[in-house]
Amino acid sequence: MEPALLLPLVALAATLGAMMNAVAGGGTLITFPALIALGVPPITANATSTVALWPGTMTSLWGYRGELRGARRWAIAFAVPSFLGGIAGALLLLQTPERRFEQIVPWLILGATALFMSQPTLMRWLRAAAPARPLHDEDGSLRPPAAPFLVYQFAVAVYGGYFGAGAGILMLAALGLMGLTNIHQMNGLKNWGGGVMNLVAVLIFAVSGVVDWRIALAMAAGSTLGGVGGSLLAQRVGQAWVRRVIVVIGLGSGVAMLTGLI
Repeated sequence: MEPALLLPLVALAATLGAMMNAVAGGGTLITFPALIALGVPPITANATSTVALWPGTMTSLWGYRGELRGARRWAIAFAVPSFLGGIAGALLLLQTPERRFEQIVPWLILGATALFMSQPTLMRWLRAAAPARPLHDEDGSLRPPAAPFLVYQFAVAVYGGYFGAGAGILMLAALGLMGLTNIHQMNGLKNWGGGVMNLVAVLIFAVSGVVDWRIALAMAAGSTLGGVGGSLLAQRVGQAWVRRVIVVIGLGSGVAMLTGLI
């Protein structure tokens, strides 16, 4: 495909992906298949997608900044396993042979899509089963998360550094299990955790030489806009049709990769 057409297409994919990450997660299910369909090798596509979506994560975090007041201790505790897991996942990706990653990726995409499809039901179940212990101190600020959740977050961050599609959904599910019910505060914490884990992955990918920077920079511009737009519109736009589109893309790209169509 001609570069003049390629760059606007990948920038649009990144805009849509960043908007989805800001609202619910699953943005990689747009950007990664788009890069694969355009002929980018899988590991390069994964690393480039991670680099490109990171600015969108940070701008969406800015959009949720008001919801994070009173969650400072929570965010600090959340950052440590996110940072360490992101390092482990990124290094694991770089040690995976290209052919092996090609074999794994369709199943990662299909698994992440299934998780995305089950998110509403999973969140309802988790909220119903949420612990009754107090979540806030007398001043209204969130108490630090329990140790088991930090271990869980480390595992999510390893997955996020390695591939990432569905990592935000996994974080939202755990936040629901912890007893949080404010979806906007949960999205802010999710974007904070995702921003930390992906920052270290971005730095590792950047120095490893696996990023296509021409594509990544075009996509980063799109994801920056998408992150702001997604966070600001999350309370105003119905998500049902957007979720359906993501499911179709995820299932279609996973099946297409399994059958060798892309």
